[in-house]
Amino acid sequence: MPDTSARFRRLAWRTVIGKSPRSVAGQVFLLQVALVVLLVLCAVLALVLQSRRDTTTEARRRSVAVAETFAHAPGLQQALERPHPSVVLQPLTEAARKTAGVDFIVVMDTHGIRYTHPIPSRIGKRFVGTIGPSLAGKVYTESVHGPLGHEVQATVPVDDDRGKVIALVSAGLKVRHVTSELDRQLPIILGAGAGALLVSTGGTALVGRRLRRQTHSLAPDEMTRMYEHHDTVLHSVREGVLIVGPDGRLLLVNDEARRLLELPANSEGRTVHELPDLEPATVELLASGREATDEVHFAKGRLLAVNQRPTDRAGGPGGTVVTLRDSTELQAVSGRAETARERLELLYDAGLCIGSSLDVVRTADELARVAVPRFADFVTVDLADAVLHGEEPAPAARDTMPAATDMRRVAVSGIRDDHPLYEEGRLIDFLPSTPQARGYGAGRSELVTDLSAADGWRVQDPERTRQILDYGIHSLIAAPIQARGVVLGMANFWRAKREAFDAEELSLADELVARAAVSIDNARRYTREHALAVTLQRSLLPRALPEQSALDVAYRYLPAQSGVSGDWFDVIPLPGGRVALAVGDVVGHGLHAAATMGRLRTAVHNFSTLDLPPDELLHHVDDLVGRIDQDEADADTTEIVGATCLYAIYDPVTRRCVMARAGHLAPALVHPDGSVVFPDLPAGPPLGLGGMPFQTAELELAEGSQLVLYTDGLVEDRARDLDVGLELLRRSLAGHPDRSPEESCRAVLRELLPERPKDDVALLVARTRALPPEQVADWDVPRDPAAVSRMRGAVSDRLEEWGLSELGFGMELVLSELITNAIRYGSDPVHVRLIRDRTLICEVADGSSTSPHLRYAATTDEGGRGLFLVSQLAERWGTRYTPHGKVIWAELALPDLSALLAE
Repeated sequence: MPDTSARFRRLAWRTVIGKSPRSVAGQVFLLQVALVVLLVLCAVLALVLQSRRDTTTEARRRSVAVAETFAHAPGLQQALERPHPSVVLQPLTEAARKTAGVDFIVVMDTHGIRYTHPIPSRIGKRFVGTIGPSLAGKVYTESVHGPLGHEVQATVPVDDDRGKVIALVSAGLKVRHVTSELDRQLPIILGAGAGALLVSTGGTALVGRRLRRQTHSLAPDEMTRMYEHHDTVLHSVREGVLIVGPDGRLLLVNDEARRLLELPANSEGRTVHELPDLEPATVELLASGREATDEVHFAKGRLLAVNQRPTDRAGGPGGTVVTLRDSTELQAVSGRAETARERLELLYDAGLCIGSSLDVVRTADELARVAVPRFADFVTVDLADAVLHGEEPAPAARDTMPAATDMRRVAVSGIRDDHPLYEEGRLIDFLPSTPQARGYGAGRSELVTDLSAADGWRVQDPERTRQILDYGIHSLIAAPIQARGVVLGMANFWRAKREAFDAEELSLADELVARAAVSIDNARRYTREHALAVTLQRSLLPRALPEQSALDVAYRYLPAQSGVSGDWFDVIPLPGGRVALAVGDVVGHGLHAAATMGRLRTAVHNFSTLDLPPDELLHHVDDLVGRIDQDEADADTTEIVGATCLYAIYDPVTRRCVMARAGHLAPALVHPDGSVVFPDLPAGPPLGLGGMPFQTAELELAEGSQLVLYTDGLVEDRARDLDVGLELLRRSLAGHPDRSPEESCRAVLRELLPERPKDDVALLVARTRALPPEQVADWDVPRDPAAVSRMRGAVSDRLEEWGLSELGFGMELVLSELITNAIRYGSDPVHVRLIRDRTLICEVADGSSTSPHLRYAATTDEGGRGLFLVSQLAERWGTRYTPHGKVIWAELALPDLSALLAE
């Protein structure tokens, strides 16, 4: 029976530690148990020592606290001054001792003679302990063998009001009471240590069992021999081996795989996604776990044949095993194929990216950006300054050295922005010794493989070239941008972070630049044609606004980015201090639209001299557009003229504005209070349709109102509806009644104008002025010849009030002739109005529509010389018709006040 029990115990022990104590699992188990026991014993010892120290410290702290409390107790000093202090102090110390939980409180004099003691027989005896430090005013603790046995005591001084030590107080505990606290804690500490030992031993046993399973109960020498054979085979084969776990982590990497993939030393344990610089296709294969047979992958400049198989087919752990084989016989071919592929991709992308617009600078910038970083680290593009204005660069003289002067740097692109190359926008004159000048003059690319050895390049700007070399830029290709045999500029390709350019890459640079050169030349020619068209269009628009007093006017005209159109405007002074405002738009773009716009503006200007109402003027212009369309049809052209127009006349005397429109957008009216409305103005058909009448609308405008005329390019866009544009216009104008027309123009364009307008924009802002009543005089004249003399007197008096008496004689002659004609040939009512504006204006109105004509009177004629005198005395004169008759007017120039004052 005892033998059976012993065998059972040995079997259980062998089950825990493994098949043999010599196995790795058994040895690790014994070592771990020994370490656990040692650690638990050390922990128990440390807890005992810590508990002992804490208990002693607590005893000292309590002794000091009790002694200091009693030393500062009220009435202690008075009790010490009595003849027999012990009588008073002995009961007090005993009561305090019991309350504070200490073994004794002793009060003594400065010589150490006790006044109190728990053993009354000890009163009057010398105190056992050190009192020197306490007499010096310090608190002193110590362990002594006193009357009560081994004690821990603290001695503190008792000071009088002057700070002098008059007595000492000592309190303390017996050491056996202190150690009893430790004895009570010791079972708890030992119990906790035993529990920790059991738990740790159990955990160690579980770890040992798991280790036994993982090591298959092999002994250390067996495991050493197995791993030596494993390492020899694994790292000696010339084929890369990887083992990847089910979570995508590398479990094993042999030397060949590390070399082929250039893996770091700490790659084992990392996921395949964390491996540096692996191709995405290779990472995808390793992470997928799928089977692969001789798949070819490009990695680190090598073509690798990759095989991958799962490891769990025979019940093994999950994961995959990967083998890599270097296909060295295909490496050279694959390198050339990859280089050719990258170059083809670059040229393909260049064909897609370069030339997306007809803008010279943008096309140059596209060339610079497409080559970085795939071909060069930095790219700069320099164009002849004339190219930016649409011109061809001037050819260099044959007998001069090659040079590239007046070159404007229009594009800079690079992998970093802190480079020392010339900045964008700089005008550069390249010296003949530079690669840029040689390439520009010869029309072929220049290759500089080592810039530090290129003395001719360094002469251009020694300080700048030194900074470029210090920055790390070491190689350059300067390729001329030429189209149709004309060199337009230079494209410079710089390298700093990769190997220098070689001769094979020179052809790639030429191909890149050749693709961009065609686009740059097309953009240059478009720029020239666009500039010519804009120049023509601007020449047909007003150069400056005429002087007048009725309106404060500001305007803006902005041509479209893609081509000129037929938008136009005009400000035309009319007789009587009135001013006509016109704005129009010709359908279409290009030179034809600009030329048609010039014809229409001239027609409106000419018709306005007839002083026609707005509806009649638009009717005449409509007829003109119809004839233009007919002429175009007879010439077998496909151009059909279509146009819109808005025409308004403002009178500062009456503050009335009459306007009509032909298919044009209604103006915006800003009232003096800042509110904005769009007047209800009849639309009318566009010009050129014919057969439809035009209607007018008459508004009375308060002084300070703003009339805003514009074309559809301001409010209408492909990405914005017309209603939205009109609402934006209203918001930009509203709430600013005191803003000047110039400020209103800026605010409107800032709010409504797109970054690249597709259509022309014409904007006209006019703030109304009113002629003061004191500058206007009018009279009703009866049809009586005698009234002429009375009118001469009234006019002379008014001119005297205005300080214009020197004009009295001429004005009397003009007025006499005009009134006499109205009385003789006209009809009632006859009305005279005198206006002092920039000129002195005289108007005579009657109800007749007959118009006088200027003629030369013969020497025998009795009459016919009146209008001749009027034409000689007046600056201008004329006739305008009204719904109720006609008005004959004449203007006399005002005297130059500055000249009169100088005289």
